[in-house]
Amino acid sequence: MQHEFPFVWFVVAFAAYTALIFFISHLTSRKAGSNSFFSGDKKAPWPVVAYGMIGASISGVTFISVPGNVWVQNFFYMPLVLGFVGGYIVIAKVLLPLYYRMNLTSIYGYLGERFGTKTHKTGTTVFLISRLLGAAVRVFVVIVVFFAFMPQSLMEKSSPLLVFTVITAIFLVLLYLYTFKGGVKTIIWTDVLQTTFMLLAVGLTIYFICKDMGWNFGRMFAIVGGTVNDNAASVGFGHTFTSWFDWDWSHGTNAVKQFISGIFVTIAMTGLDQAMMQKNLACKDIKAAQKNMYTTSIIIVVVNFFFVLMGALLCVYAQHLGLEVGKTDTLFPTIASQYLGVGVGIFFLIGLISASYPSAGAAMTALTTSFCMDYLDFGTRTDWDDSKKNSVRKVVHAGVALSFLIIIVVLQIVSSDAVVNLVYKLASYTYGPLLGMFFFGILSKAKVKDGATPYIAVAAPVICLVFNLLSKKYFGFDLGFTLLIVNGLLTYIGMWLFRKR
Repeated sequence: MQHEFPFVWFVVAFAAYTALIFFISHLTSRKAGSNSFFSGDKKAPWPVVAYGMIGASISGVTFISVPGNVWVQNFFYMPLVLGFVGGYIVIAKVLLPLYYRMNLTSIYGYLGERFGTKTHKTGTTVFLISRLLGAAVRVFVVIVVFFAFMPQSLMEKSSPLLVFTVITAIFLVLLYLYTFKGGVKTIIWTDVLQTTFMLLAVGLTIYFICKDMGWNFGRMFAIVGGTVNDNAASVGFGHTFTSWFDWDWSHGTNAVKQFISGIFVTIAMTGLDQAMMQKNLACKDIKAAQKNMYTTSIIIVVVNFFFVLMGALLCVYAQHLGLEVGKTDTLFPTIASQYLGVGVGIFFLIGLISASYPSAGAAMTALTTSFCMDYLDFGTRTDWDDSKKNSVRKVVHAGVALSFLIIIVVLQIVSSDAVVNLVYKLASYTYGPLLGMFFFGILSKAKVKDGATPYIAVAAPVICLVFNLLSKKYFGFDLGFTLLIVNGLLTYIGMWLFRKR
């Protein structure tokens, strides 16, 4: 039975979770030194980091989009997830030893030592742009859900854009306040909350759908797998969920392309991302950080499977209810908040809030760290004492929050799926040059003409964009996520062509 989710419960859930993370922020930031914000004093327990990494890898966008995406893409997301395991192994065996050996706080310091200042600044700029855009879109998607819970009477009395801007500003101020002192140390422990509440939201949704349909778990797997049809569910497409693999090579969801892309997506978006690596570098030593990576690689497959399993159940349940699914991103929020009772709705909201706070906070912390370390040279400059560095860091941190606000409000003004998808594609394109730069440094001993790197980092994504557009137009072939690989390869070739002889 459909019901309207009470606005008061939204306020209670948001306030309670906010109070909880501020309490954790207070505990983790006590006696925090100047390096606690950036490195967590190198005391983070690896099991805590590993567990929290699950939630950190699943943003609010994933929390909402992956289940709904099952409606149009079945389980084709899973080969990509299986590829993640290979990516985590490469990070543990290749990148982490490099970062620990060089005692890096910002991983882009490697590019400066290996190639020179311009390559260092180029890598940092690529990260800042991609992370700023990507994180802003993730927060935007969450704010849109929050905005949907606002009372209609408030919308009628005020400008919707003004209400949206105020909600965004409040959220970003809270985000700034809870990370501004503890930094990565706070993020690591709130990641644990994020993982816990997201898994609870998924588990409760699965349980209550099964309860409402009168299924035990065995029957649920049989129906979702297509081995049993259920007249009560009015299901005619359940059998499609048995397919994890799309073998059509022209599709972006082709299983081989997905698997290979999963390896490189993980290397680029985890191993070459300051926000993700900053937590791993907070472990006490390389062995602890590697254990974290191996553990995460296994758990991430299991967790993502339950996300797509829940997506399949949501599709079956939507058919049973006779719901029309327009935007797939609305499938999970609609069913959780309007059809499964207030309790599930509250846990959905807390899961969504917990997905947004730490992931956006981690991005804000990483962007601040990268700007301070890579542009302002906090690690080497001696003309600023710790007090001065702390003051500057807080200003940079506030500047990052303001940048988020501007991007999110602009997205709301011009919002359409095309714009959001474009921003995501731009963010994913920028990781290609990072992939090429790092692996040219690791796999070769050659030096590169430092001044050529900025031009290579621009040329590679542009060539990829043109190639993919022409390929889809004339041959019906979509590179999909393999664009990242081609992008990185072109960067690698460009650096080889401009190597010092």
